[in-house]
Amino acid sequence: MIRYALRCEQGHDFDGWFRSSVGFETMRDAGQVVCAQCGSTQVDRALMAPAVTEKRVPLTAPRSKAEAALEALRKKVDETSDYVGLRFAEEARAMHEGDRPSRAIHGEARPDEARKLIEDGVPIAPLPFIPRRQVN
Repeated sequence: MIRYALRCEQGHDFDGWFRSSVGFETMRDAGQVVCAQCGSTQVDRALMAPAVTEKRVPLTAPRSKAEAALEALRKKVDETSDYVGLRFAEEARAMHEGDRPSRAIHGEARPDEARKLIEDGVPIAPLPFIPRRQVN
């Protein structure tokens, strides 16, 4: 599938997905590519930037205050708690029941596991980011 940025003769910008370049041209020529704003069938591809993903380096400055706050929270969580990965539900329950020493942890749990922890009174909270997977 190819995503094209499109523009109609009235200057309205929109995008569309097509099987191929030939598929777009066939549909356009048959009048099947229509501007959602004005209904024009005089549509062509607009200039597009390539879809290149940005590899963020940890030293890159945040783009907004919200991103800076999330990064600060992530750093605090990483520094002050242990990552337990997919064992989060098991570890949290064991600490709650006194089977393991209490400590700050973070990790990953399936929705049904998290729901059961909450129902059982285990104090947990979701993080507003996906933990960085750690190995070893």
